[in-house]
Amino acid sequence: MVVAVVLQSTALVLVVALLAAAGAGKLARMDGATYPTALTRAATAFAAVVTLAATITAALAALLI
Repeated sequence: MVVAVVLQSTALVLVVALLAAAGAGKLARMDGATYPTALTRAATAFAAVVTLAATITAALAALLI
């Protein structure tokens, strides 16, 4: 049961990170950025969401253990 919760949570975080990256890339293109710049902004948004999720997980793990 625990493995299923972990996998589902991981999938949810990845979907949210991909949506944030796609939104950032689209907004960058609408702002007139070139494709490499838009891709860089999308990658930065993806990394920020994944890093934030890892930080929150570490903080919650420290509180619960």
